[in-house]
Amino acid sequence: MSGSRLMRAIRVSEFGAPSVLRLSSGEPVPQPGHRQVLIRVHACGVNPVETYIRAGTYARKPPLPYTPGSDVAGVVETVGEGVTAVKAGDRVFTTATDSGGYAEYTVATCDCVHKLPDALDFTQGAAIGIPYFTAYRALVHKAHTKAGETVLVHGASGGVGVAACQLSRALGLRVLGTAGTPEGMKLVLNNGAHLAFNHREEGYTDKIMEATEGRGVDVIVEMLSNVNLSKDLQMLTYGGRVLVVGSRGSIEINPRDTMVKESSIVGVVLFFATPEEKKECAALLYAGMEAGWLRPVVGAQYPLDKAAQAHHDIIESPGAAGKIVLTM
Repeated sequence: MSGSRLMRAIRVSEFGAPSVLRLSSGEPVPQPGHRQVLIRVHACGVNPVETYIRAGTYARKPPLPYTPGSDVAGVVETVGEGVTAVKAGDRVFTTATDSGGYAEYTVATCDCVHKLPDALDFTQGAAIGIPYFTAYRALVHKAHTKAGETVLVHGASGGVGVAACQLSRALGLRVLGTAGTPEGMKLVLNNGAHLAFNHREEGYTDKIMEATEGRGVDVIVEMLSNVNLSKDLQMLTYGGRVLVVGSRGSIEINPRDTMVKESSIVGVVLFFATPEEKKECAALLYAGMEAGWLRPVVGAQYPLDKAAQAHHDIIESPGAAGKIVLTM
């Protein structure tokens, strides 16, 4: 039955500027196959990585045409054979989709579909996927953080940044966060950071060092490595780790900065997480939703037909303030 129904979806037929995101009204509603779930999408998160893929500059290029979007929240419409964890009518969120999330319906593999507690609305559900799973991978699987360590979330007011602040606080870390606007700094302090700094201010790294009494930070979760990596290496304490979560270009660093601290630069990509790692992460995040410390902050919301504007704004806006979300 699903095959005959039509839906609205964003389609990308060529790589390029945000304008290649085109709304189509005649896309067939996908049907769930083995271990797949068909979801009626209420909201879909917009992630920076989706803009890199759309531009054709990312390592992985999907075959054209395609529909972007991995982080949806909505209601299960139907399930394919072999699906037992969710059923029709369940409120859910995803960490990946098979058919694309910028659409009124999407199909996702059941391993990537998680129940959404009633306490969170659909726009918050659409802000969980990539941000929180990336924050967990960075802090736990890659940095191996321990309670009592100091973490700097460099770019803390966007989707991954807010997630990293909330998660760091829950893990017992001392949390320092940066943002580019006063509004962003307030947001960071309201979401787990003990101290906030304005990364547009001259000398802000000196203030961070002062806050650690000159010792430096143990871990840095870095959203814009091509601007900050050299400064990051100088702010680390002995044995410190920089987690590269985002980068938009190249940067020159002095390798000696890593030698004098015996520090590490570690890349983080959620795509490489094993099923076991994802399961562990999902369990901890669900506990966070139940306990109340995991509460996604939703920023600007755009209707589906304004996806191109959302892609422009997530890269060009002067300072992030929560997660950008498309609503259906």
